Amino acid sequence: MSPKLKPGQLVIATGMYKKIRAGEVCIFYQGGREKIKRAERVSNGRVFFIGDNLEYSSDSRHFGWVSKTDILAKVIWPRVHN
Repeated sequence: MSPKLKPGQLVIATGMYKKIRAGEVCIFYQGGREKIKRAERVSNGRVFFIGDNLEYSSDSRHFGWVSKTDILAKVIWPRVHN
């Protein structure tokens, strides 16, 4: 998520969310690890995530759509916009 978020940076997130929208940053479980990425597209219970640093990001372009059930939380601070 660099340059918007730095490795090791503290974030505040909530697992109490009703809906994920495109542009929101989420923490999700994928490939045995927790990842933080921006939701690019949301469709039928799945989310396509993209990293802000496109050249170096491992995101849904590599591992595909993520089920909404694998989303752990939505980042609420800091507010990171595109």
